[in-house]
Amino acid sequence: MKLSRKSDYALRALLTLGDRYGEGPVSIRELAEKNDVPQRFLEQIMLDMKKLGWVSSVAGRIGGFQLAKRPEEITMGQVVRHFDGVLAPIACVSSTHYESCSQESHCRFRRVLLEIRNYTSKLMDQATLAKVMRGAPVAREEVFSNFVFADGI
Repeated sequence: MKLSRKSDYALRALLTLGDRYGEGPVSIRELAEKNDVPQRFLEQIMLDMKKLGWVSSVAGRIGGFQLAKRPEEITMGQVVRHFDGVLAPIACVSSTHYESCSQESHCRFRRVLLEIRNYTSKLMDQATLAKVMRGAPVAREEVFSNFVFADGI
């Protein structure tokens, strides 16, 4: 699975708003600069998230965006499914965007891909903004270490 830019940028903005939850709105300019996101693209994403009820906007000179829901009420799974539509690595194991494959009846590696989908979905659906905000950033060394999972598996 690879996140789209929309999902990536939406999650960046939501986490920034989560860090400032209850402190008032954050300007679109500040959100764009802090998260290294093109402002015009972020504006479209924020308006989309406003329609979903995840964020609200405040007009005026000191206006901007803020979370409309508590950080415990928005999950990474919701965000990625909205912007990317699917968490499955291939279409023949997707429950929402399923596509038949000529090899389904005898494909053996499909089971592994289904397990990847299930595990990914579970982790993303459990990852609320609040939970993610409590976590530490990933160190570069962790990226290159062998199979270390956050939940100890």
